[in-house]
Amino acid sequence: MNTIYKSNNNVVYFCKYHVVWCPKYRRKVLINGVDVRLKELLTEYAANLSVDILEMEIMPDYVHMLLEVDPQFGIHKAV
Repeated sequence: MNTIYKSNNNVVYFCKYHVVWCPKYRRKVLINGVDVRLKELLTEYAANLSVDILEMEIMPDYVHMLLEVDPQFGIHKAV
């Protein structure tokens, strides 16, 4: 397994976070183009924050994302 570490001025890191969220009451609202638009918005937002989206899956009632975030930036800002 080839692990690729990232670094900035003073830290070397390999931080990956699995983030899952769902709409209220797990209603199936992420359909009929909403999922496509959500994916565009999440990708754009992540690019603005310098967060790498390694994997993203949008189902009708939940969203799974695998993120790589600089530890100095913090996952709480990305979420």
